[in-house]
Amino acid sequence: MTRELAHHNRPVFDQLHPNVYKAAVGLVALFVLAAWILFDRQNDIGLPLAMVSVLLLVAVLLPWSLSLVWQKYETAHRRRPEKISYRDWKIGDFAVWGSKLRGMHAAIDMLLPLAAVAFGLTALGIVFLICANTAS
Repeated sequence: MTRELAHHNRPVFDQLHPNVYKAAVGLVALFVLAAWILFDRQNDIGLPLAMVSVLLLVAVLLPWSLSLVWQKYETAHRRRPEKISYRDWKIGDFAVWGSKLRGMHAAIDMLLPLAAVAFGLTALGIVFLICANTAS
């Protein structure tokens, strides 16, 4: 812990690190797998699970395809040839509208709702299976 009130010379980033996106995709995949494995026990649940899977697939593929287009048409003076390590990114600041946010806090703010839904659905499915097995 430092004694400085203001951190000087901390880099400011305007894009999330690729590892944050990978974690988000992993959490969405966990959500879909938990839904299919833990809740696919009846004959009439296949269609709703398929629709939720398609919705989440679109939710992952749309930002990914937009990022590919953004990278392709990004101007030459804004391109960063060097790769930034996750450690450097999380220590730095993340530009949010007219303000700055710590990189780690930005990652937590993005991933926390996805993690809550993915782990909550998994826990709910496990309780559902336990109750179904003890009832019969």
